[in-house]
Amino acid sequence: MRPNRRVARYKARVRFDDRFLEELKARLRPSDIIGRTVKLKRQGREYVGLSPFTKEKSPSFFVNDDKGFFHDFSSGKHGDVISFLQETERLSFVEAVQRLAGEAGMALPAEDPQAAEREVRKQGLTDWMDLAQKWFAANLRRSPGKAAREYLEKRGLPEDQWERFGLGYAPNDREGLKTALVQRGAKPGDLVEAGMLIAPEGGGQPYDRFRDRLMFPILDARGRIVSFGGRAMNPDDRAKYLNGPESPLFHKGATLYGLPEARRILGAESRDSQAIVVVEGYMDVIACHRAGIPAVAPMGTALTEEQMERLWRVSHEPVLCFDGDAAGRRAAFRAIDRALPQLKSGRSFRFALLDGGQDPDDILRDKGAPALRQALAATRPFAEVLFQKEAEVEPLDSPERRAGLKGRLRQAASAIQDKDLAEQYRRELFDRFDALFPARRAPQGQPATGPGGRWRPGPPPKLGQTAEGAQAMQSLSRSIEPVAAALAHGAIDDPERMDDHLEAISSHGFGDAALDGLAQEMVRLRFSGQDLDSAALRRHLAQSGHDALVREVEKAAAKSGAPFLAANAPLAEARVRWSQAFDALTRVAALEDALSSAAGMPGQDEAFRRLKAERDALRRAIKTGEIWEDSTGS
Repeated sequence: MRPNRRVARYKARVRFDDRFLEELKARLRPSDIIGRTVKLKRQGREYVGLSPFTKEKSPSFFVNDDKGFFHDFSSGKHGDVISFLQETERLSFVEAVQRLAGEAGMALPAEDPQAAEREVRKQGLTDWMDLAQKWFAANLRRSPGKAAREYLEKRGLPEDQWERFGLGYAPNDREGLKTALVQRGAKPGDLVEAGMLIAPEGGGQPYDRFRDRLMFPILDARGRIVSFGGRAMNPDDRAKYLNGPESPLFHKGATLYGLPEARRILGAESRDSQAIVVVEGYMDVIACHRAGIPAVAPMGTALTEEQMERLWRVSHEPVLCFDGDAAGRRAAFRAIDRALPQLKSGRSFRFALLDGGQDPDDILRDKGAPALRQALAATRPFAEVLFQKEAEVEPLDSPERRAGLKGRLRQAASAIQDKDLAEQYRRELFDRFDALFPARRAPQGQPATGPGGRWRPGPPPKLGQTAEGAQAMQSLSRSIEPVAAALAHGAIDDPERMDDHLEAISSHGFGDAALDGLAQEMVRLRFSGQDLDSAALRRHLAQSGHDALVREVEKAAAKSGAPFLAANAPLAEARVRWSQAFDALTRVAALEDALSSAAGMPGQDEAFRRLKAERDALRRAIKTGEIWEDSTGS
């Protein structure tokens, strides 16, 4: 490799790539590190103190945790926690990183003499990302981008906002972007590495990954384009949204869409006055930013621990926003399972569950920014939604089921690794349980009425007699759908059936909200690596408070007529029939999404009718039992 002046730029950082340094700084608050040397006082969104570099009487030294830097007006020095230690303690760059890594509990990466060259290569990929974004943006305003422009108009996003969010359009051309960038000197292999092209597995020329899609640039915490997300314009496309793959630039589990803009919004006001909001999609993030609300979205997956750390760096209690329907509740419950072990004092979440099936983009378009801010300000604490999650697992109409709820609450609290906080949660959850099922005592002054001179307690209060009980009754009183019960029963009888469908089960359950908690527990066990057979799985489910629900599943499944539950069904055939039935239910969910996308779009009337006919036919087959005759729904 010929000499490159960029190599010298990275020479001092040869052991530490950008990802390691970003993670290191994400784990540390500048005010904590710098506050050991400088006496800091909170002033609005920043901390202020006397300069450690000059002698002064009036403080002109500022630290901003949100932006991760210090600035000293008296000396003009500016930097992050690494450069602060270099300046104040005369440490080398490597020594400063080693010191901070020890405090953050991070192992130092192995010595790598080629790190500088890799950094140069990554910078080259970033340059091609920037050119790709400009090409997409230009296409949005050309004739091929007409459908994308009409979609944005329908969504209420005016043209003067497109540049702010870097929007663009990828034409329906297998080599459009490839040709444009290669003409500017790019190598196809580099574009494949960056995730913009796809190299066919069987050989052949690479081609554009994104075609006929509205394009959203994805930025890292430093504001650099590291990938793209594309929204399909064709409702028949299998993937409505498509993100770029993992690459040297892009790590899905560490990236939050919209984070740089959200931090700018937070930086414009006091840190504690507004929490960062986590929403579900690109357009929802854009809607929030337009309303002055700091918002981000994960990359189409559940929040990872690394993303949670980034959120807590900018807000003590980020708000997780979900639709208020069954699918939204399932997503909220999955987030709870992931977050529980990470909770600590000063690190939690709140929930905003939106009513009426509307998302933030809908609310902004229909009711305006004040209504959106009001909707996202109506939040519920973590403990309340956690209690609702466990209460919705099964009906609470018997002592056994109420005991099961209490066992689940105890287990949930114990999942919190911070022992002091776990004890507080246990008390909070049991207080909510006692409010739902208050203990009955003998009224003062009344004679005992029970046998043996003891007072005989009356029946427990009906769920509908309390506010929380009314909500639980509404969600839990109906019986389990037989087809959903058959799928759950089949998975319990033969847990290996789930292995090819774990992600779909995690997203959609077994097709009945009453079984969502059971489905999540079964998925968690399969992912945990515990190779449980049916008997061991049943024992675990009984110990975790699902025993009564499993019995209800078996009763409902007996009414389904599912052929894969027959005692004489060959195992291989039963697995195939179970998978076909499960795929039919998930196909219904996919059709619902496609119908939502096609509704009202110009020129999509025929596609809408065709999708609706397929969905309705599948629904009938499931309801009437025809699904067992043709489980694919074709």
